[in-house]
Amino acid sequence: MKISGKEIEHIATLARLYLQEEEKDLFGSQLSSILDYMDKLNELDTGDIEPTSHVLTLNNVMRADFLVDSIARQEALMNAPSRTEKFYRVPKIIE
Repeated sequence: MKISGKEIEHIATLARLYLQEEEKDLFGSQLSSILDYMDKLNELDTGDIEPTSHVLTLNNVMRADFLVDSIARQEALMNAPSRTEKFYRVPKIIE
């Protein structure tokens, strides 16, 4: 399938690209070969093939979620260089 120069310019405009003439020729031939290959793939009979979203079967790979006790506040604050009763104390960064 041959793509015209006008179609290449339209595609370049949609993609917000500025193409020089030699680039238009190069991209035109590349797009034409891609579309020719797609036409070849469209000739295949896929009537008996079920639609799929992935070639490989995918399984859920997430780990099980278990409820556990969290670290105590005093233990979490124990190694802080500066703290108050409940919070980490950090230097002021906005003046």
